[in-house]
Amino acid sequence: MSFIINRRALLATAGFGIGGLILPGGAAMAQALLGLTGFTHNVASGEPSADSVLLWTRYVNPTGGASKVRVEISESQDFAKIAGGGQMVTGPWRDNTVKITVDSLAPGKWHWFRFIAPDGTMSPVGRTKTLPVGKTAKFNIAVFSCSNLGFGEFNAYGHAAARDDIDLVLHMGDYIYEYGRGGYDGGAKFAARIFPSDEILTLADYRLRYASYRADKQLQALHANFPMIPSTDDHEGTNDMWEGGAQNHQADEGDWTNRKNAAMQVWREWLPVGETPWKEYPIGDLATYYRTDTRAVGRSRPYEASNYMRAADPAKALSEFRETDWLDPSMTMMGTEQESWLYKAIGRNQGLWAVVGSGTNMGYNYTPEDAMNWFPANAPDRTKNFVRQGIATGKAGLPYNLDNWGGYPAARSRLLAAAQRKDANLVVVTGDSHNAWAYDLPEGGKPAGVEFGGHSVSSPGFESAAQGIDPAVIARGLVGGSKQELRWVDTSNRGYMHLSLTQQAATNEWVFMQSIKDVSMATKTSHRMKVRPGRKVLESA
Repeated sequence: MSFIINRRALLATAGFGIGGLILPGGAAMAQALLGLTGFTHNVASGEPSADSVLLWTRYVNPTGGASKVRVEISESQDFAKIAGGGQMVTGPWRDNTVKITVDSLAPGKWHWFRFIAPDGTMSPVGRTKTLPVGKTAKFNIAVFSCSNLGFGEFNAYGHAAARDDIDLVLHMGDYIYEYGRGGYDGGAKFAARIFPSDEILTLADYRLRYASYRADKQLQALHANFPMIPSTDDHEGTNDMWEGGAQNHQADEGDWTNRKNAAMQVWREWLPVGETPWKEYPIGDLATYYRTDTRAVGRSRPYEASNYMRAADPAKALSEFRETDWLDPSMTMMGTEQESWLYKAIGRNQGLWAVVGSGTNMGYNYTPEDAMNWFPANAPDRTKNFVRQGIATGKAGLPYNLDNWGGYPAARSRLLAAAQRKDANLVVVTGDSHNAWAYDLPEGGKPAGVEFGGHSVSSPGFESAAQGIDPAVIARGLVGGSKQELRWVDTSNRGYMHLSLTQQAATNEWVFMQSIKDVSMATKTSHRMKVRPGRKVLESA
């Protein structure tokens, strides 16, 4: 196959950068991405309300210059009657992406949309849905997180894209990963799809990485079939990102603020999301979804348990930390402005369910003392040290992950207490961990809400380090050691969650894909749990 590169287009744009042409390995694929013109990455939609929706595409003018792109939307697939539309000018300054919000739409209805280029050519047709108003009997949400292109096929996306019982898609973050090939992937087969091949640092790098991910047909199908509300976690920027830095950002990689700003700019360019970092989405009289930012906006620098493990007396150091700095009320996941917004928004929630999206787990996990038995004797030292650290923190009364809400207990208490004051039916949906979780979330000894923690689309979970160990053994150990919050866990499957909201219950199904080694829609037996209004504790479904 041969590809034609428009040199004028490349030199006119900071979009992908001509550096992509000299990437080591896979240059032909990189050149294909760089040289695409027309509608390059299908269509998408997001930011649904009762009467509006944001429509997305990417159109590259063959001349490399600006283009005026139009969109049409209709309540019928044949576009017999146009319900609305709009137009905008795009170009290299925004990586040729198009985002048009269309108003005056009918609530709670499916709509079809298509974009029209200056020369009259049309994009693929997409489908989207507005949010309902008034009496709403049922609303179904698919929840995704942690989609690492280098570890396998995006079968979870493809499976969901083919369903007819989804009204809305949420992505809880780690939509892309920032590592270069060999940094965090499954090897040559899937890593070869990652562009650029080195760790991404610049605006051009992030744009090419999104172009690489969005070339996946299963992801394109998901975007084309349902509206998506995405959130950020750390890998949209880099690992363990917080307001002022990140674990995976070093001084020789340039200024952190420049990198973070580039990452967030490209996230907004390539995803169907608005400019505000947080927002609420009313779903009739049934629920409200709250999109939050728990990474880039106001997160305090997380504590690292490894620092206390290096003390002369680690047990004493961890115990002192548990009684002092760990409880610091100034430690925040969201910043005080976002916290204030969220508490007030939950307070005025007119729906039955208050669904809060968070990038990381809110429930606490504790490592039991026998956890070393979960891993083979030849496990890497990194794994063994992580487990030893988890056991030590557990003995000190600390959760093993201080990068999620486990490192911000005062902030967690504020949120849960705010939900209790308003007697909200709080349902928290999360990602990040790669494993599937179900938590009760108590505050002050009383139920405050529940959490459905999502497993990953492709990123590996516990099974990658505990090969040969029965996952049921790990699950029993985690549930038994996790202080009444953790009700259920699966540590060995990839997939997504399907959350069904009704007046009677919020029921979550963890859908497990059979494999990610090849494209396949085959699934394993799923797991379901639910919470009923007013109960604020989980039960089997």
